[in-house]
Amino acid sequence: MVLVGPPFRLKARVNEPRPIRWRSVVPASMIVLMRFPLNRRHFLTALGMTTLSAPALGLDAKRPGSDWQSFDSACELIGKHVKAGVLKAAMLRVVNGGEVHERAFGVKPDAMFLIASITKPMTVTGAMVLADRLELSLSDPVMKFIPEFDEGDRRLVTIKHLMTHASGLPDQLPENNELRARHAPMEEFVKGAVGTPLLFKPGTRYKYQSMGILLLAEIVQRLSGKSIAEFLKTEVFTPLAMNRTVLGLGDYKLSDVVPSQTESAAPESGSGSADAKNWDWNSQYWRSFGAPWGGAHSTAKDVDSFLRSFLHPRGRVLRRTTARLMTTDHNAGLSTRRGLGFVMGPDGLGKSLSSHSFGHSGSTGTLAWADPVTDRSFVLLTSLPARKSRRLIINPVSDLLSV
Repeated sequence: MVLVGPPFRLKARVNEPRPIRWRSVVPASMIVLMRFPLNRRHFLTALGMTTLSAPALGLDAKRPGSDWQSFDSACELIGKHVKAGVLKAAMLRVVNGGEVHERAFGVKPDAMFLIASITKPMTVTGAMVLADRLELSLSDPVMKFIPEFDEGDRRLVTIKHLMTHASGLPDQLPENNELRARHAPMEEFVKGAVGTPLLFKPGTRYKYQSMGILLLAEIVQRLSGKSIAEFLKTEVFTPLAMNRTVLGLGDYKLSDVVPSQTESAAPESGSGSADAKNWDWNSQYWRSFGAPWGGAHSTAKDVDSFLRSFLHPRGRVLRRTTARLMTTDHNAGLSTRRGLGFVMGPDGLGKSLSSHSFGHSGSTGTLAWADPVTDRSFVLLTSLPARKSRRLIINPVSDLLSV
């Protein structure tokens, strides 16, 4: 039975810190910024965003109307597709300041979805934990940590290139489907990524690349001595009280997570083919695999907690300036604005968001963003893959709620 109930309107305010004042932050900021090789623009941007409130930055601190008609309209749109049988499950959560609005469709509010590429900024956050500990730097060559990644232009690929999709690595390996079909372990994907030809000289172009995030995760594993799943659990998820978030399945069963409507899935997931049932998005293999580029399961509340840890950094996972650095554009001169692991808005997130907004989408039918100008965060998790839900549901809902 599909559950389409009234939206939850939680009036309790979320405890958020006051805007950080200059004298309390400058010493720590200066120390942290010195540890990352930044140009003048990145230095001033990260320092300014750490120490100034939105009005001081010259930003329009706009607020939506108190009636939240746009939220109701968004729920009506989602509900229409649920009733039509197009969409089986979804969870929408919007936090404006500290006021929470959420609604579940076909699932309970704490349902765990395969969030796909929203996993990427989580993996990057794990790497930045090590940067805070001086175990790596954004300018370090990848070959420093993966010595076998040393042929030709591979020597030029840096940690920052992996985080900003400027490495020249491909999104998926040419043998991706074959590896998944025979249930290859992650080590074989790493070996393939190390040996695959670069598509362009590092740093000269932008091209979305999941394999760069895979190599970043491999570096985290080699430095920490832990699996990337365990490292993210102890260093990111637990400190943020993301108690229903896990890379892979962990201790959960397949029946504990929301299945994807794989008939509309992406090619790399089998596209709903009967021949791919043992390795597609709903298979035990893939749900357990824990791809660091797209294999996390999470709830809307947990994803929101992750986003808001960057809106209001409190030092629980990263230093404040490090968190601000991740939501600063690092792709000046390239075709697409990117933070460290994050998409920089408004393009791809919501048409009315500010240029300071950040977030990520996922091919399983997910989108999450936050905007420091409005202090608003948005999470929409669905079971309908993005190839179909992006146009029908995700973009329209995000546009309604980004105004």
